[in-house]
Amino acid sequence: MFEPVIAPSASLLGLLQRGRGDGQLHALAADRTEAIAALEECVTRDPRADWQVENRSLYYARLYMELEAPLDGIEDHLHSSEDLLDDDETRTGLALSVLGHLAAYGRRDALLMLREYAATGTNWAWALDELALRDDDRGLLLLGTAVLDRFAPGPEGDAELREFIRGAYEPRPWRLWAAYHPRVAAASEQSPFDVWQRQLNRSGVTPGWSTADVLAWADQGELGGAGVGAFTGRPDRPEPGRDADPDAPDAVDRRAAAAARCLAAVVRPEDRPEVLEAARNGLPGARRAALRYLVDRRDPAAAGLIEAAAADVDDRIVRAALELLGRMRGPEALAHARRWAAPDTGGADSALGEAAVQLLADAGEPCDAPLVVAGLRRWISVRGVTGTGLGALVDGAGRLAAAEAVPVLRHVYGEAASSELRGRAARALAVTDVHFPEGPAVECLWDCEESTRELAARHVATTGDARVLERLRRLAADPAEEAEVHAAVRGRLTAARERSR
Repeated sequence: MFEPVIAPSASLLGLLQRGRGDGQLHALAADRTEAIAALEECVTRDPRADWQVENRSLYYARLYMELEAPLDGIEDHLHSSEDLLDDDETRTGLALSVLGHLAAYGRRDALLMLREYAATGTNWAWALDELALRDDDRGLLLLGTAVLDRFAPGPEGDAELREFIRGAYEPRPWRLWAAYHPRVAAASEQSPFDVWQRQLNRSGVTPGWSTADVLAWADQGELGGAGVGAFTGRPDRPEPGRDADPDAPDAVDRRAAAAARCLAAVVRPEDRPEVLEAARNGLPGARRAALRYLVDRRDPAAAGLIEAAAADVDDRIVRAALELLGRMRGPEALAHARRWAAPDTGGADSALGEAAVQLLADAGEPCDAPLVVAGLRRWISVRGVTGTGLGALVDGAGRLAAAEAVPVLRHVYGEAASSELRGRAARALAVTDVHFPEGPAVECLWDCEESTRELAARHVATTGDARVLERLRRLAADPAEEAEVHAAVRGRLTAARERSR
């Protein structure tokens, strides 16, 4: 998938790409042609870095409705020649989701476009899921033959059909088709037996029942499903392709994590020296497993071993140590984290110091707020408003009610390309910024994230800005809005009516 190019935050396109509330407000005030062009750019070139944690479809669909915008741009995008060459569902997923919401709002052209794409498009499964939620039975039944024609006759096609039905996000169309298409009925009946047979046929390497056996198993070349299932109490079904390379970092990490759970079952008090030695000098898998076991058990030696591992020459060990530091808890762990994160020790700029600040943000006490805010400022100055660790620092500033973090939190709120990160900044501002109710909370009522709209509804000042009550009423009347937002909005409207009496 392409890396999204995000326009400056002060531009109309930049606001819409970020899903900010001001984006909708500026679009409605801008030239209509310019606003529609920016909207189409967002929908046809998904601006999200991670579509699984960021929402945009309802936000853009509402703007299509407000602007009474045509769907020509979406139609051209869906039926371009690129659709035949690029089968990545993220290329068209946002456009299809927007069409789904527009169909729910009653736009017939959006519904017909979804039906056509489900019958002919590459990402037909996504379109079918949207129709399963919006279309009537007759419309879905008319699609049955076109969808079934995608699965070749014969055993291979039948197996593919069973796999697809088993993994379908929305089963409603398949249940309808089963009554009219014997092939779908047969595949639906056989699918559960395929799962059962696959579970019976699991293969893998099972570790022995001693500390030495488990540590040796941690460095073996395959993460066996039977071995993991034996110790976790659940069937292990690795995702296709995940363990194809046994030396891949995620595969080794999962093997070490499984071995650490095994150690919890087999280690005896007299085995502790063996585990400590593995944590100091063991092979990579055994060392990570031993470190994780000691961290999870809150062993007093864990902090020193983590500090040593964080200075190792092996990047894999360093990465594992820093990740395990985030699992540490308790007064002793916090005391070590404060020492590692303290600026006067010179460690604040190190990887260990950054990980320590993350721990304080997640589990620290009010006295740790200055260290967390300093870490947040340092992160922004070095990396900008990006990076997977930034959200934890933002959350920490809010959790510790660090009022001194308000300027940098406002910067994160305004500049973040991720709407999920912006929502976290809004939550932190709600508890640190005394001006949040009449400031950012007003804009948040138009935000693309439902959790941010709910936050705004609970905190926004209902006096002083005429737009607020009108927006709350529109949200309350919108059937596409989430139940949590409806509850918050109606609560505020009720309170406002009672005050006006």
